[in-house]
Formats: sequence, C-alpha cells, structure tokens
Amino acid sequence: MQAKKPAVTLLDGVILLAIIGFFAYIWYRLFFSLNYKWNWEIIPTYLVRFDAEKQRWTANILLEGFLTTIKISIWATLLAALLGFTIGLMRVSPRLFFRLIGRTYIEAIRNTPPLVLVFIFYYFVSDQLLTFLGIEDMFRASPDGVRQFLAFVLAEPGLITPFLSGVLTLALFQGAYIAEIVRAGIQAIDTGQWEAGMALGLTRWKMMRLVVLPQAIRIMLPPLANEFINTIKWSSIVSIISIQELTFQGLQVMASTQATIEVWLTISFMYLLLCLTLSLVVRRIEIHLSRSDQTVLPSRQYMP
Repeated sequence: MQAKKPAVTLLDGVILLAIIGFFAYIWYRLFFSLNYKWNWEIIPTYLVRFDAEKQRWTANILLEGFLTTIKISIWATLLAALLGFTIGLMRVSPRLFFRLIGRTYIEAIRNTPPLVLVFIFYYFVSDQLLTFLGIEDMFRASPDGVRQFLAFVLAEPGLITPFLSGVLTLALFQGAYIAEIVRAGIQAIDTGQWEAGMALGLTRWKMMRLVVLPQAIRIMLPPLANEFINTIKWSSIVSIISIQELTFQGLQVMASTQATIEVWLTISFMYLLLCLTLSLVVRRIEIHLSRSDQTVLPSRQYMP
C-alpha cells in the first residue's frame, strides 16, 4: 500500500514563513522605521460627511469616486460584452469579410496602448462627436426627474462628455479581449456538435444559439470574469481626462491633505473589496454550473 503524502510539507512551511517574514518587514518599514507622520483620522471624513441642509449622512468625495468607478465599470462591461460577443461571432463567421473586420479590430486595439485610446476618444472623437450631437445640452434640457435619474446612473451634465469617453474607451479596449475569449470558447466545442445540428436540419444561427453557445459560455466564464475584473482596474486610467472616479478623487485628497500613504492604502482596499466581491460571485456561479453538469437524471423504471 502506497504511503499517503502529508498535506503540508516542510517546503510549504518554509515558503509560508518567508511570505510572513516579507509582509512583517513591510509592516515594520511602514509603521515603525519610516519617518512618516500618519494621519488616519482624516480618511473617514473624506468617505462620508454630514449634510446639514438635508440633515443626513451622505457620501464624500472618496466614496463618490468609488461609486463613479462602479458606474463606469458596469457600463463599460456591458458595452464590452456586447461588442466582444459581436466581434467574436464575426471571427468564426464563414464569410471572409466578417472575419477580416473582426481580426482588424482586435489587432488594432490590442496593439494600441489604452492611454493613447483615452486621448484619441476624448480629444478627437467624443469631444467632437458628442459636442456635435449636443449630448450635454440634451441632459441639461431634460426634465428634473429625468436629469436626476441620468445623473444617478451616468454622471452630472457637466461631466457627461468625459464620462462617456471613458466608458467607450474601456469598452473598446476590453471588447477586443472578450472577442478572443468568445472565439476560443466557440472553437473549443467539438465538431460533432455542429455535425449533429446539421443532421437535424438546424440553420447555423440556430445551431449557434441552441447548441454551441450554451456549452461555450461555460468555457468562457472564468476568462470573462477575469476581463470584467480587469475593466474595474483599468477604469483608473480615465482619471487623466478628469473623470471623478476613485483614483482621480484620491489624487485630489492627497494634494489637499498630504496623506499620501493613507489615501493610496484606502483606495487599494476599496479596489480590492470590489474586485474580490466580483471574484467570489463568479466563483459561486462556477460552482453552480459544475454541480448542474454533474447532475444525473434518475433512470426510468420499466415494468416487466
């Protein structure tokens, strides 16, 4: 009988001690050895504040930036998923023209730095297109209820142009990566599934919708979740066009208080909280899907 290997080896213990020692050293340098005057008391005041006019507590600039980051990430994720699935389907299309369009888009976006895309869309596309369409004027001229709703789900009228620029930039950037995930997921489905659909007389669209995509989505889910989390992290780059998201607000607080480390540790924790929550949700979905795959229907009992 083969001896059972221990769950924890000596090497695991050494690696764990090395990691603990590293973080202990970082902790010591930050809080004891570093000649830095900590000022954690100001952080809560920039998270929430008491509104004397409304007689209630409300979000301050750091929490407002956190909420703006969530809004940017949600809209960018939705647009990126829509664009990515469309381009991904074009990448596996039997028509050469569609495949060329999809390949051109992916190669152009993936080989362009996102910072350059932000400037292109803000200064050369959105600044001209949104101004021409009068988006900001439409927001300002809308009824109070509509304007308040749009400000809640998007941004204030004065910030709508950079907000939409940031959302479009993130969506185009992440859409290229999602398109490749969709293409790989579809191509991972066994060709026998396609042959079975053809034998049943299904059209290509019905085979894709009823047979291929339901199976491919299970394969796509882990990398798609990773790209959605990347969208949250990449949202910090739109701070350069004065979108008042978390990173931009952190820069404002740091400039006014000089509490550099406290601000960035707080911001890091807020990003970590958001991304970790999304990771746990996706993990639960994966577990649910794996359980449904392992479910076996009971066999029928036939009477003799």
